[in-house]
Amino acid sequence: AMLLAGTDTTAGTLEWSMSNILNHPEVLKKIRDELDTHVGEHRLVDESDLPKLTYLKNVINETLRLYPPAPLLLPHSNSEVCIIGGYKVPQDTIVLMNVWAIQRDPKLWSEATTFKPERFDKKGELEKLIAFGIGRRACPGETLAMRAISMTLALLVQCFDWELTSDGKIDMVEQDGFALKKSVPLKAMCKTRPVINKLFK
Repeated sequence: AMLLAGTDTTAGTLEWSMSNILNHPEVLKKIRDELDTHVGEHRLVDESDLPKLTYLKNVINETLRLYPPAPLLLPHSNSEVCIIGGYKVPQDTIVLMNVWAIQRDPKLWSEATTFKPERFDKKGELEKLIAFGIGRRACPGETLAMRAISMTLALLVQCFDWELTSDGKIDMVEQDGFALKKSVPLKAMCKTRPVINKLFK
């Protein structure tokens, strides 16, 4: 069940991440430079490389901040009367957390609507990220999802050169729904990089 639940949200996060990367060529270059430094061009990126790819992780975290896979997380029901944000909430009320709004709140984030991966270099920023929820009821698939997204993105950047199929920027309009998807699917052209030609001669 966990694998099935994570498939759609992981694919969506990959699409948002690639869209952000292609809309910001300087970000693509930084990821590629990091891969060249820590992995090189004589082998493919491996899971053991991921802890060294801090900028790549920042890009994924910033994508999750702006485009959380489940913008309202999962519904919760309180077992007793409680106070939330100064409001008395009766027992057995369905409670939703608007993580999309929280992660774009200018009181919590500087330049809240700007895609800025380097913000996560600053101490304390990562602790504010709640795309997977928090506490005992956080998403149990977070580690698996982050590994899958990190490995896939790293390989897409390492192995291919990317170009937009049209002039201008990629449309970042969101579609309504439980899982946050792009209104207009990502379209891009890729061609193999020399690393692939060397490895598969």
